[in-house]
Amino acid sequence: MVATPERWTLQGLFTVAFLGITAGVQMSDMGLQAISLSAIQNTFDVSDATLGALQGLAGVLVGSALAIPLARFADRYSRKRVLLCLIAASTAMMILSALAPNFPLFFIGRSAAGITEFAMVPLVYSMIPDLAPERHRVMANLGFAALMAAGASGGFFFAGSLLATAGELIPWSIEPWRKAFLLLSCAGLPLLLLCTLTINPPRHINDAVQTTDGSLRSFLRQRWQTIGLFIGVAGFLVVAVQAINQLISLALERQFNALPGDIGQAMGVIILAAAVGCLPVAGVLDRMLARRVARAARPLLMGVCVLITIPVTMLLAAAGTLDHALVVVGTALFITSTANALVPTMLQDLTPATLRARSFAIWSFVVSVFGAAGPLLAGTLSEWVFDGHLLNAIIATAVPALAVSTLCAWRSFLRMNREQKSIPLPLP
Repeated sequence: MVATPERWTLQGLFTVAFLGITAGVQMSDMGLQAISLSAIQNTFDVSDATLGALQGLAGVLVGSALAIPLARFADRYSRKRVLLCLIAASTAMMILSALAPNFPLFFIGRSAAGITEFAMVPLVYSMIPDLAPERHRVMANLGFAALMAAGASGGFFFAGSLLATAGELIPWSIEPWRKAFLLLSCAGLPLLLLCTLTINPPRHINDAVQTTDGSLRSFLRQRWQTIGLFIGVAGFLVVAVQAINQLISLALERQFNALPGDIGQAMGVIILAAAVGCLPVAGVLDRMLARRVARAARPLLMGVCVLITIPVTMLLAAAGTLDHALVVVGTALFITSTANALVPTMLQDLTPATLRARSFAIWSFVVSVFGAAGPLLAGTLSEWVFDGHLLNAIIATAVPALAVSTLCAWRSFLRMNREQKSIPLPLP
């Protein structure tokens, strides 16, 4: 291993940009799938419950779980070769999904696509610290997140255009959604060619992270308290965010008797604005606070953001109109997105270079579990406690989760600040 790079290289900048574009393209197929659900249901004649399994199990839990062994290869072998394999596999799975003659084969294709997408994120976040100078690492992480968010949102925004264009370009007598998946898979070839121009960076030493033998088990045993606090901060924040994200449209429809299409358009703009607009804010705040408390700035900033979100979320109960409720939701999602923007950098700070890909893969699975718990708990509370008043159930789920996240963030800040002060300054 060698020291962290002191300055950007042109090839390093290109590699980070390429990683963001590739992840965005891979994530965009989930938007196309979501828009095409009714057509897919008609093609395979499956139930709503089966579609729920497709959206949840196939796209999230299966992918995040099986991405962990794939990330082991990224920690041990050439990450550029692993990246090439993931792009090729993702393209192949899109083609399989488009041509699947029955639902079980289609489900397998979508599950495998989820695996490649979840394996991509740990790979990228393990490479960025080896490509970006330390002073630019936060912005590199945020830039990648912005490109990925734009791609994922584009899958929703341009699904209609993709379906129409595919119908005109592909003459085969197959369903439009199949043509759209085939057209999207065509992006795989230029991505593979461009990938050959990327750099395979050496793994750099992070002086802030020490591990005795490179073993994941040893690392977890040594840093279990710090890791537990990190999971508490970010995990419970995900519970609150997903309770809002997944159910707020239905809750607002019931509360204000609004049209689903109107709510969907507003939420699409809110989610994109929050995911991308928060990134420069998070970068600037992190840099300002880091001058005073170094890396302890990240849990401090997360804790402050989450604390502010608690009263904002409670304002949902007092919203008298749909517009007021959407403003509250937009504000809450913007603040929580600002907090979430620093999670990848915090995990990079926490883990040694030889374990980063596996650590991010494990974190993806943990996030999936916490994320599934949010809407599940809110839905259960709505049915059994609040007599179908879903908005109150969302508040009752989100506020306690945010409170736990705030407490863990404060304890994490104190612990990290104490550890930093205990490290002796280098001799002049």
